[in-house]
Amino acid sequence: MDLEKDSVLVIGAGIGGLAAGIRLAAAGLPVTLIEAQGWPGGKIRTTPSAAGPVDAGPTVLTLRAVLDDLFDAAGTQLDQHLTLTPLPVIARHFWRCGKSLDLFADPRANADAIGQAFDAQARDEFTRFNTATRALFDAFAAPVMQAARPAALAAAGAALARPALLPWLRPGLTLEGKLAKGFTDPRLRQLFGRYATYVGGNPKLAPALLALIWQAEAQGVWAVRGGMAQLAQVLAGLFTGLGGKLRLNAPVARLNTAQGRITGATLADGTIIPARQILFNGDPAALPFLLDAPRRAPAAQRTQPRSLSAHVWTFAAKVRPEGLGRNALGYHTVFFADDAGAEFGPLARAEIPHQPTIYICAQDRHETTPEGPERFQFILNAPALPAAAQPPKDMPCPISPCARLASFGLHLDPDPGSVVLTGPGQFATLFPHSQGALYGLSPNSPLATFLRPTARTRVKGLYLAGGGTHPGAGVPMAALSGKHAAQAVLSDRISARMFHPMAMPGGISTGSATRATALSR
Repeated sequence: MDLEKDSVLVIGAGIGGLAAGIRLAAAGLPVTLIEAQGWPGGKIRTTPSAAGPVDAGPTVLTLRAVLDDLFDAAGTQLDQHLTLTPLPVIARHFWRCGKSLDLFADPRANADAIGQAFDAQARDEFTRFNTATRALFDAFAAPVMQAARPAALAAAGAALARPALLPWLRPGLTLEGKLAKGFTDPRLRQLFGRYATYVGGNPKLAPALLALIWQAEAQGVWAVRGGMAQLAQVLAGLFTGLGGKLRLNAPVARLNTAQGRITGATLADGTIIPARQILFNGDPAALPFLLDAPRRAPAAQRTQPRSLSAHVWTFAAKVRPEGLGRNALGYHTVFFADDAGAEFGPLARAEIPHQPTIYICAQDRHETTPEGPERFQFILNAPALPAAAQPPKDMPCPISPCARLASFGLHLDPDPGSVVLTGPGQFATLFPHSQGALYGLSPNSPLATFLRPTARTRVKGLYLAGGGTHPGAGVPMAALSGKHAAQAVLSDRISARMFHPMAMPGGISTGSATRATALSR
């Protein structure tokens, strides 16, 4: 590749990089996408099992409209490439006291289910909670999630326009604290507090505003036929079909700059790829180690402290008929810790809890219940590694998940053991300088939304996308980050400042979003 102004280099084939590459290729630009691993998808990856490849990362799609918009930008439709199955039960929940609860993509069905499982008061409390969190989601979608740069004043204005939302924004109010005010039953507080973990947060520490994450799932959950890895493969094919060049097994050793401008990338094998515009789809915490001018990397407060990590088992097994039986599991099933404090207290101290909640994805249950061995993913929350953990050293998981599940009455054969376990140390190796954190910057700070790096950086021509950048973690948010980054690349290309150091009327500012002062709510 030469230094012609029309070429763009995208580093990292995660969802953010794929989404950006597709949009740039659809705009007619020559785009090369390089990926360190041997697969496209980033954290969307699989591990082998006796029943076939098991999703070892994200398991479902939410906020489908984000992906519909991406396919539309590529001149096609999602349904022409993927088969999505809406899940009638978005999640099934068990407590060791014997209580169970299914939740649906229908607020009335959820209210009825909660009323039947608990009581009429719980039903009313959920109805108020669901109404409030839907209002929060609607109020913050445009000025925060959909905006290329979170607009604190616009978000504040949206909240002020709906005074009923203001209690959710009270400084110092945690999600756990707010749920304690809204739900009488501790099990419902535990259930809805767990949504903070979907972005790597701890409900004991995270702001109450994170309750709106429930609404991303409440609006519908889709399983992908072939697993989430099929989504990554389809996006990669869409990118190359638009003329993009994809190169796997090509880790980057250094990002090169001169006079504050990006000039290219040096691969681990010594190959130098010149480029005037590079879009980095990786953890922003890696930039101080990659840039030859590390002082221009995002400030530490934009990447530290780190979000949660996880212990993840991926394997095939049979569900035995005794106890809860073969029909107990849904596609998503959660077996809760007996006491939320015994789980999130240790996590708040960066310790591994001995009594965790266990999330199970039964990947083959989106249509039928398999007769033989089926594919499973277990997830247990864990702290990220300390910054000094070089080389990454894993933290052993202190429990056997199958032994704990047996106490609920769920029995699997065989027990997966530790052979198929991916822990924080392995995640830190897969994603260098991430410390094993799966969601980038911890969302526990009330300012995290405004501190997370955005698409533009302090290096001219270097852009960011991915779950560690705005608007945050998860497949739809990473896809939105790719959209924001692609728009920034395209915008800067029509600005005279991109190539000529001279003032011109009508130019679009390329000032760094990462240098902006974050505004308090």
